[in-house]
Amino acid sequence: MASSLLTTPSQSLSLTLTPAATLRGGAGSARVRFSGRGAAPPPPLRTRVRASVAIEKETPESEPPPTFLREDGSGAGSGSVRERFEAMIRRVQGEVCAALEEADGSGARFVEDVWSRPGGGGGISRVLQDGRVFEKAGVNVSVVYGVMPPDAYRAAKGDAGKNGAAAAEGQKAGPVPFFAAGISSVLHPKNPFAPTLHFNYRYFETDAPKDAPGAPRQWWFGGGTDLTPSYIIEEDVKHFHSVQKQACDKFDPSFYPRFKKWCDDYFYIKHRNERRGLGGIFFDDLNDYDQEMLLNFATECAESVVPAYIPIVERRKDTPFTEEHKAWQQLRRGRYAPEEGTEEWKLLDACINPKEWL
Repeated sequence: MASSLLTTPSQSLSLTLTPAATLRGGAGSARVRFSGRGAAPPPPLRTRVRASVAIEKETPESEPPPTFLREDGSGAGSGSVRERFEAMIRRVQGEVCAALEEADGSGARFVEDVWSRPGGGGGISRVLQDGRVFEKAGVNVSVVYGVMPPDAYRAAKGDAGKNGAAAAEGQKAGPVPFFAAGISSVLHPKNPFAPTLHFNYRYFETDAPKDAPGAPRQWWFGGGTDLTPSYIIEEDVKHFHSVQKQACDKFDPSFYPRFKKWCDDYFYIKHRNERRGLGGIFFDDLNDYDQEMLLNFATECAESVVPAYIPIVERRKDTPFTEEHKAWQQLRRGRYAPEEGTEEWKLLDACINPKEWL
């Protein structure tokens, strides 16, 4: 998890995805290294699983395949949730990258790295850096599958969950086939008045036979989008939250307040008594609704990134700023205590004491 509201720009960053962790910029042992000025990774998920699953070294590829899935009845050409989720995240990756390049306006383009995983799957990592508007922007997708040890599955889910049966008592658990896919992104503009954005959306499932001991059939969705500004501009924060609410309200009016609180709580940095930013939505282990509905919900959330964020960037990318503003942006990517009553103090207060923006 990011240890500050914004990451110190001079830090070197390595984003790593493990199969059960789903998304931290790649899959398997894939690493997207943001050397120098960089962005904070999405929060670590399923860290206990990461230590339990053997990670295979990725293989660089010259170009992305039409799909990372195999033609095995539940993969390519099957119309399965995993196939449609992969298609969605790859489409959204392209749409977000195109929107960011247009907003940057410098002619800078995302550099793409493609990799495959010997055990199954692969990913596409895209990075734009040193543009006119964006200091660094990463938009990554991964689709991985294989087999995890039963201990890793139990660490991931805790128990059998809501849509699977528990293992029969006394039976020895076997390896658990898994599938994990997601899109993950961190966007750092140069202008201190343009906020940082984090988003990631992921899908995870196990596909063991129903009678396999210790390996119940299971699936869940997770993800979220959150805003981390250096300065509070209420017009921008309200716009961002209104788009999140609109996406949620299309499916369930309880989603926005529930997932906003989840986001506020999840990104609370206990030892500093503050939150990473001004929130958004966040959810995990979501499988207590119809699977098709949740697939559509995750799609709607991912598709809301561009309308939620790009209008803010367009409004703020050319805002004049001083060296003091830039210094404050850098400090917010670290840690400091501002003087009470200043604009900087108001931001910190809003991070510590989340408010209702709508």
